[in-house]
Amino acid sequence: MRAVVFEQFGGQVDVRSVADPVPSPGGVVVEVQATGLCRSDWHAWAGHDDGVSLPHVPGHELVGVVAAVGAEVRRWRVGDRVTTPFVCGCGTCQWCLGGQAQVCPDQTQPGFTHWGSFAEYVALHAADTNLVAVPDAVSDAAAAGLGCRFATAYRALTARADVQPGEWVTVVGAGGVGLSAVQIAAAAGANVIAVDRTPAALALAQTLGAVHTVLADARADVAAVVHELTGGGSHVAIDAVGSPTTCADAIHSLRRRGRHVQVGLLPNVDGFPPVPMDRVIGWELDVLGSHGMAAVDYPGMLRLVESGALQPQSLVDRVVGLAEGAALLPTLDTAAPVGVTLIDPRR
Repeated sequence: MRAVVFEQFGGQVDVRSVADPVPSPGGVVVEVQATGLCRSDWHAWAGHDDGVSLPHVPGHELVGVVAAVGAEVRRWRVGDRVTTPFVCGCGTCQWCLGGQAQVCPDQTQPGFTHWGSFAEYVALHAADTNLVAVPDAVSDAAAAGLGCRFATAYRALTARADVQPGEWVTVVGAGGVGLSAVQIAAAAGANVIAVDRTPAALALAQTLGAVHTVLADARADVAAVVHELTGGGSHVAIDAVGSPTTCADAIHSLRRRGRHVQVGLLPNVDGFPPVPMDRVIGWELDVLGSHGMAAVDYPGMLRLVESGALQPQSLVDRVVGLAEGAALLPTLDTAAPVGVTLIDPRR
């Protein structure tokens, strides 16, 4: 099969022919129809994730059709159209059995712990626990982001922050996760403020439901602007980027006793990244981590996508082939894309 491959962290990325995957006894092989190009894939390429072995094929958001099934799989057949969370549980531990596979201690992650979906085919493990059926009414463009960005934002807001109608929500970062969060929070009846360094991304956030936008340039005091707009700070803030600055902006934008959700990965550079814990303690803020969403929690989100209440396809800016995806991957830390880029491995 053709796949995007790198052999060195931070090194050259190209497309080459590699061996087709085979399913594990409890797993499947999926023919990839679309896969999202995500900043988390850049972290894997840059060497920020433990467990990535070289050479490596990145990619963790996908939709496709089951092409081969392991002998122990009971729920899935060749031809089934599926997606999967980027955090795949083992299926047998207490966390998986309790419906919390997103924190499984023996989890696998396509594109991180094993080769991922920037390829014509991808192997997925513990299929009976981790696969999610994609309804015919949900397009590839809508389904491709449900494994990571959209589902992560959905669970961060609904299950972790418990956003309520009428609350103020500040979303720092209007990339894939952030734009998903804007749309989901707005659909839940919240008043959304989007923060980003790119005017075009903020314009898109407005079309998705943001009532205010804040340009995060060198002159902006993001927290002060949010406090003025909200009359005292947001009830909920999400860092959808993952940097010391964006984390601090999100936390400082909160009102007293607000809820912060950290979604963007904070790489450990020179030790642990600084977090303004003095504000967390003094204002009694809740700091919540959010790590994807287990397959058992997908039906409610999919019903909203089917009904049109949520439209993840509206975030898609362009679809590229494997070669262009390989060229774009190293630029994701500095690029300022507007919307989501999908890779179609068949191109």
